Formats: sequence, C-alpha cells, structure tokens
Amino acid sequence: MNNSIMNNNNCCTITGVRDFNLDHIFDCGQCFRWEKQEDASYTGIAMGKVVNMSFDSGTLTIRGAGEDDFQNIWKSYLDLERDYGEIKRQLAERDVTMKLAIASGEGIRILRQDLWETIVSFIISQNNNIPRIKGCIEKLAENFGEEVCCSLDCAGAREKRWYSVPDAETLAALTVEELEPVRLGYRARYLIETARTVCEKGLPTNLEELSELTGVGPKVANCINLFGLGDFSSFPIDVWVRRVMNRLYGIDEKDMKGMASFASETFGELGGIAQQYLFYYIRGL
Repeated sequence: MNNSIMNNNNCCTITGVRDFNLDHIFDCGQCFRWEKQEDASYTGIAMGKVVNMSFDSGTLTIRGAGEDDFQNIWKSYLDLERDYGEIKRQLAERDVTMKLAIASGEGIRILRQDLWETIVSFIISQNNNIPRIKGCIEKLAENFGEEVCCSLDCAGAREKRWYSVPDAETLAALTVEELEPVRLGYRARYLIETARTVCEKGLPTNLEELSELTGVGPKVANCINLFGLGDFSSFPIDVWVRRVMNRLYGIDEKDMKGMASFASETFGELGGIAQQYLFYYIRGL
C-alpha cells in the first residue's frame, strides 16, 4: 500500500486509496454493526473501537482513530494492503460473467473481523434478514456486552451508547430464558452451546472445526471461515447466491454441490471474493 497518512486531533486521513467503496464494503452482507449516515459516512463499532468513516475521491477519513490505531487496527480490518485491482483482473479473466458483478461492487473489500464476533453474528444470521440481524446483535450487546468508550462527536455516534458483543465466557453462563429479551428464537441455544464449546476447546481454526459448532451448517461455517478466518477460498451459498448461480450460470437452485464445485473450479482460491461480487450484484437487480 503506497498511501499518504495524515493524523490530526484523533482523525486519520489516508490518501491514494483504490478499489474501495464504503457502500460496497458495509452493504454486502459481511458485517452488521455499521450504519450509513445522512452525509454518506458510516459510523460503527469494531475491534473494541467506535469510529466514523468517510471516503471521497481516493481519500479515506477515519474519525476517532489516530495513526497508531490505523496502523494497528484499521489497515488490517479494511484489508488495505491487498491488491484488489489485481484480484478483479484475475477473476474477470476466469469468468466473463464476473465482469458484470465486479462492475456493480467494484469497491468491495473483505473485512478482517474479530473471529468470535463473526461466529456470533452469523449464527444469528440464520434464516434472518439484515435489519433483524442488526437489531438482534445490538440487543445482545446492550444487554450482555461491555460498554465501549466513545469520544466521537459526529453523525451516528453522539446519539447512543456503544457496547461490545459479549464474550464466550459471558454467553456460556447464560440460559435460554435469560436471552429471551434479545428475541433470538432457536438461535439462543446455538449461541450458548457454541460459547460453551469455545470456552472448553478454544476458538476454531478451520472450516472443519467450525462445522462442529452447534447450529453451524455449511453456509454459516463458510461465512465465518471467510469473514472471521480470512480463508478466501470459502464460497458461502445462501438464497441470494443460489439465485445468482441459477440466473447467471444455469445451475439448478437446489444443486448446491454443483454450485460449490463450479465455484471451486472457476474461482479457486478467490471464491470468497467472487461470492461477494455476485451477492452484491444479484441484490441490486
């Protein structure tokens, strides 16, 4: 990454940022704790920090972060050191259809998220829509998480109190009845049992270990593997991806094994990034 970084009064400005779009990044189904503001910036909480991000003409501004935070947290979180221009070139060469999908979400980057928060988020995401997923995660954090200090005085930050997602030890000690105010339904048991497994065995390190967690099926495991463990070969298949694979590639919507095989053969180690372009594309049609 060849960028210029300026730091002024708890605000970090990075110039020369390419292949980057906040709408594409925060609205492609990979994260749930960022909200778009009226000025087109995004305010959210990640890695124990509350920040506001805006982007214009190659310049990324992160309010609530100094240069140390940028170097130690946000550069990695936003995956800024990866050459997405080269990734897009490679994917477009492998598959002509991908050119359309890439054009629709050309600024997507895969966030390097906290693994435990990713596990919690995608267990909650099962058979759920994005607004409700966000609401459940917020209620879970407000009821059982730790309050996070916020010194921001900007859009979306001053109006609320911020809380982290509760850790595994906290969730493991809860009962299904205690989680009822969060309105998780059957997912409450999944969260508690998964938390107890993590407390006993530690966090999973690969797709096989993820699949052993309570309530984690193939789609959720692949999402966590991609967004929490950074395995770009993972290709999560949900209702939107089934739709796009049928519509653009002619694969039967019920043939999930066929979709997985096609993705592996066509996209290989870049399957997860390809999936994000396809997911963003089909939702916009």
